Amino acid sequence: MKMRAKILQKIKKNCNFRSAHVRICLGEEQKALTRAYVDRKNKKRTLRRLWIARINEGAWRYGSTHSGLIHDFYKNRVLLNCKILPQVATLDAY
Repeated sequence: MKMRAKILQKIKKNCNFRSAHVRICLGEEQKALTRAYVDRKNKKRTLRRLWIARINEGAWRYGSTHSGLIHDFYKNRVLLNCKILPQVATLDAY
């Protein structure tokens, strides 16, 4: 397959009326790849914020804060990562 055909096939779903214009589709492809990269980073950021909020809520029930709880875990060498801790905090609420 030639390069032009590969590009058009790859972009066919996204470029609607511009599907015959390779140069425009190349720009669209680059923009889509850039957005995908940025959105993967944003997803990690928002999940981390959600985890911190859930851990903080669980810690408030016992009179602590997120940073205090993490510090106490670190001091006592408790190995729980920030992905598991919110699950523990939400399950503990019920």
